Amino acid sequence: MNQYPLWKYLLVIAVVLIGGLYALPNIYGNDPAVQVSAKAGSAVDVSTEETVKSALLAAGIEYKELGIDGEQMIVRFKNTEDQLKANTIIREDLGRTYSVAQNIVPATPSWLRQFNPMYLGLDLRGGVHLLLEVDMEAAVTKAEDRYVEDIRSQLRDKRVRYLSVKRRDNSGVEVRFRSKAESDEGLKVIKREFPALAVTENEVEGKIFLSASMTDQQIREVKSFAIEQNLTTLRNRVNELGVAEPNISRQGEDRIVVQLPGIQDSTRMRELLSATATLEFRVVDTNRDANEAKQSGRIPVGDILLERRDGSPVLLKRRVILTGDYIVDATSGFDSNSNSPAVFISLDSKGARRMSEATKELVGQVMGVVFIENKVETKIVDGEKVKTRETIREVINTATIQERLSKRFQITGLDNSREARDLALLLRAGALAVPIEIVEERTVGPTMGQDNIDQGFRSVLAGFCLVLVFMVIYYRLFGLIANLALFMNLVLIVAVLSMLQATLTLPGIAGIVLTVGMAVDANVLIFERIREELSIGNTPQASIQAGYEKAFVTIADANVTTLIASLVLFVFGTGPIKGFAITLSIGILTSMFTAIVGTRAVVNLMYGGKKLQKLSI
Repeated sequence: MNQYPLWKYLLVIAVVLIGGLYALPNIYGNDPAVQVSAKAGSAVDVSTEETVKSALLAAGIEYKELGIDGEQMIVRFKNTEDQLKANTIIREDLGRTYSVAQNIVPATPSWLRQFNPMYLGLDLRGGVHLLLEVDMEAAVTKAEDRYVEDIRSQLRDKRVRYLSVKRRDNSGVEVRFRSKAESDEGLKVIKREFPALAVTENEVEGKIFLSASMTDQQIREVKSFAIEQNLTTLRNRVNELGVAEPNISRQGEDRIVVQLPGIQDSTRMRELLSATATLEFRVVDTNRDANEAKQSGRIPVGDILLERRDGSPVLLKRRVILTGDYIVDATSGFDSNSNSPAVFISLDSKGARRMSEATKELVGQVMGVVFIENKVETKIVDGEKVKTRETIREVINTATIQERLSKRFQITGLDNSREARDLALLLRAGALAVPIEIVEERTVGPTMGQDNIDQGFRSVLAGFCLVLVFMVIYYRLFGLIANLALFMNLVLIVAVLSMLQATLTLPGIAGIVLTVGMAVDANVLIFERIREELSIGNTPQASIQAGYEKAFVTIADANVTTLIASLVLFVFGTGPIKGFAITLSIGILTSMFTAIVGTRAVVNLMYGGKKLQKLSI
């Protein structure tokens, strides 16, 4: 009686060993570090490593470890003071060809680094806090530019003659006509096709033109849509980066708050989050000399002049074959022929049709891939804030179209694999609807976080010790077994959080403290049931078996109802509430395993199959 089959003992041992292995990295904490990454045209190699070592040695700064991890170099330090000094020195020594940023990396020994510790939230670990301002003027301008193209297209389709369609400097769209009759025809078309626009007819110096402008309601909707679209894109980009438990939310009418726990490489975050990158595919004009056009300043009709990354000019046809709006997926890799970094593009069905139809007639011609990025920056001019907008266009790749292209193809011409990954991320997550500007940037240090961790650890330890003492005094040897299960419960909670790469926040610590108090409930029910069975004259073996079997239903009911409540908190809660619900749910599941299966295995090993006169309970 009271003996497990061998597979159950092996199951318990396997769970304990695997849980301990995943939980172990969490006891080592984190190291303050400086991260060095290569920018375009540079590389992190042995010479970079030697340069950094020499700079740190000359400055008298000690480091724990320095090594190259993939395409970046990590320098670990004993304290944040050395980290801050080293960050300044390395940045000055390497110059602008490298990106140097502070970071926090796990202090796990090298032999254990394949197992990652759990993430800590911004309130515990520190991280990056960014306040972004959405360029609302650009949103309105972009909407008006769309109206310009749409009105021009509709007038052309309806064969209405006009002189010009352009956006006015202040706001709205202006359409010029030669005569009153043409203006009347244009007015009918615009009112019929664009009923939401407010249209007025004007005449200045004998020239007749129509003024079309959006209503206040339309402008509000355009701005609201722009910020919501940017929120979605930013969330997609952060998700692609793998940041745990980010907080991305709207603040006011034109601002977005981004909080990224555990991230100190604010430079790369700033570049990736604020980039409005997209692509255009255009035909290269190989019949005309691009160098001559650049020197003379005379660009052939129907062409535009851009530059490659090396500064050489390229003439491209004005007609755009395809834009990045049709891209549904993008992955980075290497070209099978040249082994150079490449981005593999997948188009949606509409984009695939457009690409197929366009390239059918272009086989043998050269196609250029244009990288476009919009930037906005606020400068103080004469004491006033002035926004300056800049659009960067560069040709990253030109290649001869060998065959008719369709849904999948690749682009090359990138400097390194990191650039390929970043471009793939931006294309996959989508372009920002309008440019954003970082108006506030803070790197939240781990000092306050460490205080919170210490206080949380002390609260868990205090609750744990009080429960241990009570169980030993009240249930004796069985109390020690319950304490062992309670300890393993904490280990398994940490292990599961590490496996899931979940984020631990202060509310999460509260969930663990609550779990510590609740975890012994199952054992209390079992032990009290065993006492009752002994008091009515049952044998110790029968009492143990009855205690576990008869208390199981009550234990299951109590834990399932609590689990349902925690799931409701997770589904309907946000932020801190979700963190509390996650740790509570994990704690309920692990406590049921340790309290029922785990303690039963220990009790069976100690008492199973033996003739007993009494129990230490």
